[in-house]
Amino acid sequence: MTWLITGGAGYIGAHVARAMTGAGERVVVLDDLSAGVPSRLPADVPLVAGSALDAGLLKRVLAEHAVTGVVHLAARKQVAESVARPTRYYRENLGTLATLLEAVAEAGVRRFLFSSSAAVYGNPDVDLITEDTPCAPVNPYGETKLAGEWLVRAAGEAHGIATTCLRYFNVAGSAAPELADTGVFNIVPMVFDRLTRDEAPRIFGDDYPTPDGTCVRDYIHVADLAEAHLTAARRLCAPGVRGDLTVNIGRGEGVSVRELVTLIGEVTGDGRPALVEGRRPGDAPRAVASAALAARELDWTASRGMREMVASAWQGWQLHHGG
Repeated sequence: MTWLITGGAGYIGAHVARAMTGAGERVVVLDDLSAGVPSRLPADVPLVAGSALDAGLLKRVLAEHAVTGVVHLAARKQVAESVARPTRYYRENLGTLATLLEAVAEAGVRRFLFSSSAAVYGNPDVDLITEDTPCAPVNPYGETKLAGEWLVRAAGEAHGIATTCLRYFNVAGSAAPELADTGVFNIVPMVFDRLTRDEAPRIFGDDYPTPDGTCVRDYIHVADLAEAHLTAARRLCAPGVRGDLTVNIGRGEGVSVRELVTLIGEVTGDGRPALVEGRRPGDAPRAVASAALAARELDWTASRGMREMVASAWQGWQLHHGG
Protein backbone atom coordinates (compact mmCIF):
# COMPACT_ATOMS: atom_id res chain seq x y z
CA MET A 1 0.00 0.00 0.00
CA THR A 2 0.96 3.59 -0.66
CA TRP A 3 -1.29 6.22 0.91
CA LEU A 4 -1.76 9.72 -0.43
CA ILE A 5 -2.52 12.15 2.41
CA THR A 6 -3.99 15.44 1.20
CA GLY A 7 -3.34 18.26 3.66
CA GLY A 8 -0.67 16.08 5.22
CA ALA A 9 1.58 18.97 6.28
CA GLY A 10 -1.15 20.52 8.42
CA TYR A 11 -1.68 20.15 12.17
CA ILE A 12 -3.79 17.00 11.99
CA GLY A 13 -2.31 15.78 8.71
CA ALA A 14 1.26 15.73 9.98
CA HIS A 15 0.18 13.67 12.99
CA VAL A 16 -1.56 11.23 10.66
CA ALA A 17 1.52 11.03 8.41
CA ARG A 18 3.78 10.30 11.37
CA ALA A 19 1.42 7.69 12.82
CA MET A 20 1.15 5.89 9.49
CA THR A 21 4.87 5.97 8.62
CA GLY A 22 5.73 4.98 12.18
CA ALA A 23 3.59 1.89 11.70
CA GLY A 24 5.38 1.00 8.46
CA GLU A 25 2.91 2.43 5.93
CA ARG A 26 4.22 4.16 2.79
CA VAL A 27 2.96 7.73 2.53
CA VAL A 28 3.11 10.63 0.07
CA VAL A 29 1.72 14.06 1.00
CA LEU A 30 -0.05 16.59 -1.20
CA ASP A 31 -0.44 20.01 0.43
CA ASP A 32 -0.89 23.52 -0.97
CA LEU A 33 0.98 24.82 2.13
CA SER A 34 -1.64 27.47 2.86
CA ALA A 35 -1.65 26.12 6.41
CA GLY A 36 0.81 23.26 6.11
CA VAL A 37 4.41 23.34 7.34
CA PRO A 38 6.89 21.08 5.47
CA SER A 39 9.15 20.66 8.49
CA ARG A 40 6.36 18.83 10.31
CA LEU A 41 6.82 15.83 8.03
CA PRO A 42 9.33 13.01 8.46
CA ALA A 43 12.31 13.50 6.16
CA ASP A 44 11.55 10.38 4.13
CA VAL A 45 7.96 11.36 3.29
CA PRO A 46 7.64 12.83 -0.23
CA LEU A 47 5.88 16.21 -0.24
CA VAL A 48 4.16 17.47 -3.39
CA ALA A 49 3.29 21.16 -3.12
CA GLY A 50 0.00 21.80 -4.89
CA SER A 51 -3.76 21.72 -4.73
CA ALA A 52 -6.10 18.76 -4.97
CA LEU A 53 -8.18 20.98 -7.25
CA ASP A 54 -5.49 20.42 -9.90
CA ALA A 55 -6.72 17.36 -11.79
CA GLY A 56 -3.53 17.05 -13.83
CA LEU A 57 -1.34 17.14 -10.75
CA LEU A 58 -3.51 14.55 -9.03
CA LYS A 59 -3.23 12.21 -12.02
CA ARG A 60 0.57 12.49 -11.97
CA VAL A 61 0.90 12.00 -8.23
CA LEU A 62 -1.40 8.97 -8.15
CA ALA A 63 0.53 7.36 -11.02
CA GLU A 64 4.11 8.30 -10.10
CA HIS A 65 3.74 7.13 -6.49
CA ALA A 66 1.58 4.09 -7.31
CA VAL A 67 -1.03 5.28 -4.81
CA THR A 68 -3.44 2.57 -3.64
CA GLY A 69 -5.36 4.50 -0.96
CA VAL A 70 -6.20 8.11 -0.10
CA VAL A 71 -6.64 9.91 3.24
CA HIS A 72 -8.33 13.21 2.41
CA LEU A 73 -7.84 15.88 5.06
CA ALA A 74 -7.30 19.01 2.94
CA ALA A 75 -10.15 21.47 3.55
CA ARG A 76 -11.00 24.88 4.87
CA LYS A 77 -12.35 24.50 8.40
CA GLN A 78 -13.10 27.79 10.16
CA VAL A 79 -16.78 28.09 11.02
CA ALA A 80 -16.91 31.89 11.16
CA GLU A 81 -15.08 32.18 7.85
CA SER A 82 -17.51 29.73 6.29
CA VAL A 83 -20.42 31.95 7.33
CA ALA A 84 -18.71 35.01 5.85
CA ARG A 85 -17.50 33.27 2.68
CA PRO A 86 -19.83 30.34 1.96
CA THR A 87 -19.06 30.15 -1.77
CA ARG A 88 -15.37 29.74 -1.03
CA TYR A 89 -16.10 26.85 1.32
CA TYR A 90 -18.38 25.07 -1.12
CA ARG A 91 -15.92 25.57 -3.98
CA GLU A 92 -12.80 24.53 -2.10
CA ASN A 93 -14.18 21.79 0.16
CA LEU A 94 -16.59 20.16 -2.27
CA GLY A 95 -14.88 21.11 -5.53
CA THR A 96 -11.61 19.66 -4.30
CA LEU A 97 -13.31 16.48 -3.12
CA ALA A 98 -15.13 15.98 -6.45
CA THR A 99 -11.91 16.49 -8.42
CA LEU A 100 -10.03 14.09 -6.15
CA LEU A 101 -12.69 11.37 -6.33
CA GLU A 102 -12.75 11.59 -10.13
CA ALA A 103 -8.97 11.15 -10.23
CA VAL A 104 -9.12 8.30 -7.72
CA ALA A 105 -11.77 6.46 -9.74
CA GLU A 106 -9.83 6.93 -12.99
CA ALA A 107 -6.63 5.67 -11.41
CA GLY A 108 -8.30 2.57 -10.00
CA VAL A 109 -7.65 3.48 -6.36
CA ARG A 110 -10.06 1.45 -4.22
CA ARG A 111 -9.67 2.81 -0.68
CA PHE A 112 -10.71 6.28 0.49
CA LEU A 113 -10.72 7.74 4.01
CA PHE A 114 -12.52 11.07 4.45
CA SER A 115 -11.97 13.64 7.19
CA SER A 116 -15.44 14.71 8.32
CA SER A 117 -16.61 16.55 11.42
CA ALA A 118 -19.08 16.54 14.27
CA ALA A 119 -20.27 19.81 12.71
CA VAL A 120 -22.52 17.65 10.50
CA TYR A 121 -24.81 17.13 13.50
CA GLY A 122 -25.49 20.79 14.23
CA ASN A 123 -26.86 21.25 17.75
CA PRO A 124 -28.73 18.06 18.67
CA ASP A 125 -30.47 17.92 22.04
CA VAL A 126 -29.13 14.53 23.12
CA ASP A 127 -26.88 13.29 25.90
CA LEU A 128 -24.59 11.33 23.56
CA ILE A 129 -24.37 11.86 19.81
CA THR A 130 -24.44 8.56 17.94
CA GLU A 131 -23.88 8.05 14.24
CA ASP A 132 -27.67 7.70 13.91
CA THR A 133 -28.34 11.13 15.42
CA PRO A 134 -29.97 13.21 12.66
CA CYS A 135 -27.58 15.52 10.82
CA ALA A 136 -28.62 19.19 10.72
CA PRO A 137 -25.52 21.39 10.25
CA VAL A 138 -25.92 25.04 11.21
CA ASN A 139 -23.12 26.62 9.15
CA PRO A 140 -21.63 26.24 5.67
CA TYR A 141 -18.58 24.41 6.99
CA GLY A 142 -20.76 21.68 8.47
CA GLU A 143 -22.86 21.61 5.32
CA THR A 144 -19.80 20.97 3.15
CA LYS A 145 -18.71 18.14 5.41
CA LEU A 146 -22.13 16.48 5.28
CA ALA A 147 -22.37 16.91 1.51
CA GLY A 148 -18.81 15.59 1.30
CA GLU A 149 -19.87 12.41 3.07
CA TRP A 150 -22.73 11.98 0.59
CA LEU A 151 -20.33 12.45 -2.31
CA VAL A 152 -17.79 10.00 -0.90
CA ARG A 153 -20.43 7.31 -0.40
CA ALA A 154 -21.95 7.86 -3.85
CA ALA A 155 -18.55 7.70 -5.57
CA GLY A 156 -17.65 4.63 -3.55
CA GLU A 157 -20.79 2.83 -4.63
CA ALA A 158 -20.44 3.90 -8.26
CA HIS A 159 -16.78 2.96 -8.62
CA GLY A 160 -16.29 0.09 -6.18
CA ILE A 161 -14.27 2.15 -3.69
CA ALA A 162 -14.27 1.11 -0.02
CA THR A 163 -14.85 4.30 1.99
CA THR A 164 -14.76 5.48 5.58
CA CYS A 165 -15.84 8.87 6.98
CA LEU A 166 -14.43 9.92 10.38
CA ARG A 167 -16.50 12.51 12.24
CA TYR A 168 -14.03 14.29 14.53
CA PHE A 169 -15.09 16.03 17.70
CA ASN A 170 -12.86 18.72 19.31
CA VAL A 171 -9.17 18.11 18.60
CA ALA A 172 -6.43 19.32 20.95
CA GLY A 173 -2.89 18.55 22.09
CA SER A 174 0.24 17.54 20.23
CA ALA A 175 2.41 14.44 19.93
CA ALA A 176 5.51 16.69 19.91
CA PRO A 177 5.93 20.46 20.40
CA GLU A 178 7.01 21.03 16.79
CA LEU A 179 3.74 19.47 15.57
CA ALA A 180 1.48 21.72 17.64
CA ASP A 181 -1.40 23.73 16.24
CA THR A 182 -0.07 27.20 15.43
CA GLY A 183 -3.48 28.79 14.78
CA VAL A 184 -5.66 30.62 17.31
CA PHE A 185 -9.05 29.29 16.26
CA ASN A 186 -9.87 26.61 18.85
CA ILE A 187 -10.53 27.06 22.55
CA VAL A 188 -7.22 25.78 23.96
CA PRO A 189 -4.93 28.04 21.87
CA MET A 190 -7.43 30.89 22.28
CA VAL A 191 -7.01 30.70 26.07
CA PHE A 192 -3.22 30.41 25.69
CA ASP A 193 -3.27 33.52 23.51
CA ARG A 194 -5.21 35.51 26.12
CA LEU A 195 -2.87 34.45 28.91
CA THR A 196 0.23 35.23 26.83
CA ARG A 197 -1.13 38.75 26.28
CA ASP A 198 -1.72 39.09 30.05
CA GLU A 199 -5.48 38.97 29.59
CA ALA A 200 -8.07 36.83 31.34
CA PRO A 201 -9.64 33.91 29.48
CA ARG A 202 -13.18 34.43 28.21
CA ILE A 203 -16.19 32.20 28.71
CA PHE A 204 -19.13 32.80 26.40
CA GLY A 205 -22.23 32.14 28.47
CA ASP A 206 -22.58 30.58 31.91
CA ASP A 207 -26.35 30.09 31.92
CA TYR A 208 -26.64 26.92 29.83
CA PRO A 209 -28.58 23.90 31.18
CA THR A 210 -25.37 22.10 32.19
CA PRO A 211 -23.91 21.31 35.64
CA ASP A 212 -21.82 24.52 35.84
CA GLY A 213 -23.73 26.59 33.28
CA THR A 214 -21.04 26.48 30.59
CA CYS A 215 -21.02 24.48 27.35
CA VAL A 216 -19.90 20.85 27.49
CA ARG A 217 -17.74 19.38 24.74
CA ASP A 218 -15.90 16.15 23.85
CA TYR A 219 -12.14 16.68 23.37
CA ILE A 220 -9.77 14.21 21.74
CA HIS A 221 -5.98 14.23 21.65
CA VAL A 222 -4.67 14.67 18.12
CA ALA A 223 -2.36 11.67 18.60
CA ASP A 224 -5.39 9.50 19.37
CA LEU A 225 -7.07 10.91 16.28
CA ALA A 226 -4.02 10.03 14.18
CA GLU A 227 -4.09 6.48 15.50
CA ALA A 228 -7.77 6.27 14.59
CA HIS A 229 -6.82 7.17 11.00
CA LEU A 230 -4.20 4.44 10.92
CA THR A 231 -6.66 1.88 12.25
CA ALA A 232 -9.38 2.98 9.80
CA ALA A 233 -6.96 2.89 6.87
CA ARG A 234 -5.83 -0.63 7.73
CA ARG A 235 -9.45 -1.74 8.07
CA LEU A 236 -10.03 -0.58 4.49
CA CYS A 237 -7.26 -2.95 3.42
CA ALA A 238 -8.70 -5.98 5.21
CA PRO A 239 -9.92 -8.82 3.00
CA GLY A 240 -13.58 -8.59 2.12
CA VAL A 241 -14.12 -4.99 3.25
CA ARG A 242 -16.62 -3.32 0.94
CA GLY A 243 -19.08 -0.46 1.13
CA ASP A 244 -18.74 2.37 3.61
CA LEU A 245 -18.37 3.14 7.31
CA THR A 246 -19.16 6.40 9.09
CA VAL A 247 -17.95 6.71 12.66
CA ASN A 248 -17.54 9.28 15.44
CA ILE A 249 -14.04 9.93 16.74
CA GLY A 250 -14.19 11.21 20.32
CA ARG A 251 -13.65 10.08 23.89
CA GLY A 252 -17.31 9.88 24.85
CA GLU A 253 -16.66 12.15 27.86
CA GLY A 254 -17.92 15.68 28.36
CA VAL A 255 -15.79 18.53 29.72
CA SER A 256 -17.25 21.94 30.40
CA VAL A 257 -15.64 25.16 29.25
CA ARG A 258 -15.15 26.22 32.86
CA GLU A 259 -13.49 22.90 33.72
CA LEU A 260 -11.20 23.28 30.73
CA VAL A 261 -10.23 26.85 31.60
CA THR A 262 -9.48 25.75 35.18
CA LEU A 263 -7.28 22.93 33.92
CA ILE A 264 -5.42 25.29 31.59
CA GLY A 265 -4.77 27.53 34.57
CA GLU A 266 -3.30 24.62 36.51
CA VAL A 267 -1.05 23.54 33.64
CA THR A 268 0.19 27.04 32.77
CA GLY A 269 0.42 28.31 36.33
CA ASP A 270 -1.85 31.22 35.41
CA GLY A 271 -5.16 30.59 37.10
CA ARG A 272 -6.67 34.07 36.87
CA PRO A 273 -10.49 34.08 36.86
CA ALA A 274 -12.20 33.99 33.50
CA LEU A 275 -14.35 36.80 32.18
CA VAL A 276 -17.91 35.72 31.48
CA GLU A 277 -19.45 37.28 28.41
CA GLY A 278 -22.70 36.71 26.56
CA ARG A 279 -23.52 33.56 24.65
CA ARG A 280 -22.28 33.19 21.09
CA PRO A 281 -24.92 32.41 18.48
CA GLY A 282 -25.15 28.74 17.57
CA ASP A 283 -23.30 27.23 20.54
CA ALA A 284 -24.97 24.01 21.67
CA PRO A 285 -25.18 23.40 25.44
CA ARG A 286 -23.70 19.91 25.04
CA ALA A 287 -21.96 18.00 22.23
CA VAL A 288 -20.44 14.69 23.33
CA ALA A 289 -19.80 11.66 21.13
CA SER A 290 -20.85 8.13 21.60
CA ALA A 291 -17.60 6.26 20.97
CA ALA A 292 -19.19 2.80 20.92
CA LEU A 293 -19.18 2.27 17.15
CA ALA A 294 -15.50 3.17 16.82
CA ALA A 295 -14.65 0.67 19.54
CA ARG A 296 -16.70 -2.03 17.83
CA GLU A 297 -15.84 -1.45 14.15
CA LEU A 298 -12.27 -0.14 14.43
CA ASP A 299 -11.25 -1.80 17.70
CA TRP A 300 -10.06 1.67 18.70
CA THR A 301 -10.58 3.84 21.76
CA ALA A 302 -8.90 7.07 22.81
CA SER A 303 -6.23 6.58 25.49
CA ARG A 304 -5.08 10.12 26.35
CA GLY A 305 -6.79 12.40 28.84
CA MET A 306 -7.44 16.12 29.17
CA ARG A 307 -4.36 17.01 31.20
CA GLU A 308 -2.09 15.38 28.63
CA MET A 309 -3.89 17.28 25.86
CA VAL A 310 -3.48 20.64 27.57
CA ALA A 311 0.11 20.05 28.73
CA SER A 312 1.28 18.95 25.30
CA ALA A 313 -0.52 21.86 23.63
CA TRP A 314 1.11 24.28 26.07
CA GLN A 315 4.58 22.94 25.27
CA GLY A 316 3.88 23.49 21.59
CA TRP A 317 2.50 26.97 22.21
CA GLN A 318 5.63 27.97 24.10
CA LEU A 319 7.85 26.67 21.30
CA HIS A 320 6.00 28.51 18.54
CA HIS A 321 5.16 31.70 20.42
CA GLY A 322 8.33 32.27 22.37
CA GLY A 323 6.81 31.65 25.78
